[in-house]
Amino acid sequence: MTTGLEHSAFLKAARGEAAPHTPVWFMRQAGRSLPEYLKVREGIGMLESCMNAELITEITLQPVRRYGVDAAIFFSDIVLPLKAVGVDLDIVPGVGPVVANPVRTLEDVAAIPDLTPEQIPFITQAVQALVGELGSINGGTPLIGFAGAPFTVASYLVEGGPSKEHAKTKALMFGAPDVWDALMRKIADVASVFLETQVAAGASAVQLFDSWAGALTPGDYVRHVQPHSARVLARVGELGVPRIHFGVGTSNLLDLMGEAGADVVGVDWRTPLERAIPLVGDRGVQGNLDPTLVFAPTEVMTARAAEVIEAGRAARGHIFNLGHGVIPSTDPDQLARLTDFVHGYGV
Repeated sequence: MTTGLEHSAFLKAARGEAAPHTPVWFMRQAGRSLPEYLKVREGIGMLESCMNAELITEITLQPVRRYGVDAAIFFSDIVLPLKAVGVDLDIVPGVGPVVANPVRTLEDVAAIPDLTPEQIPFITQAVQALVGELGSINGGTPLIGFAGAPFTVASYLVEGGPSKEHAKTKALMFGAPDVWDALMRKIADVASVFLETQVAAGASAVQLFDSWAGALTPGDYVRHVQPHSARVLARVGELGVPRIHFGVGTSNLLDLMGEAGADVVGVDWRTPLERAIPLVGDRGVQGNLDPTLVFAPTEVMTARAAEVIEAGRAARGHIFNLGHGVIPSTDPDQLARLTDFVHGYGV
């Protein structure tokens, strides 16, 4: 464990050890809900921000300073590693990632270069700077490394942009399994290097984020997706850091996502923790307050948060979080109240 983080409630819970309090952090805590974020990002594109070590550092630190959460999440984007290797893509405001030349053939897959740590020096620089800064905040705050899971990244590459149906993605998966397998192996390698680089620079845990895995049946997940996510998680697991695996709408996949190699399974707000915990086995859980509850009266929000905390006690370890990312219009003061409530609950 990184020096100075021996008493981290987040790392203790992630490892299934007794924690002094329920740890809390929020997915997308560094982002559009914070006025300080909007100020530093003014006039700067998303991917440009994600390739600037000073901006990455500042944005990652902002919610830790403001809320006193138990972990920082590395500020990046799912498609950033692809941009780093030269894939022609951009993040279009109001749309999302848009890929100029979608993947259709083995030749298209072969044209995607492998990622090396030398291509992402800004990642190493930012992580090292963050670890230095975070070491003096709240007695030491761990940094969570971040990457998109192979299926979700593949979906952007095949669809050419965001999709609700993932029809082209599934058509390739079912109709050209050789191309699909090659693409997933390529992305798994890229994601592994991206996470390994963050851990080598000092990240204390990682989260593999599979936004669109909920579009799959369990059988298709096992055949076409799980082996590739497992490769990423296995490689990072060799580095000895806790691994969180999260997907949206994945109530039918929670057991399989855990079996892919997670130490902690993220649960979205649709599945109560009392249902999720028996499915994930001897693993921790993360979640899972409905992100819209921050718009409710404070007493309603905290009452529901208490239910989540109580349900989480049945798990090997519980990390409190929202059941998905912070909504951009969220009042930061309400998240501060929620953080304080979780920290003080039952202590």
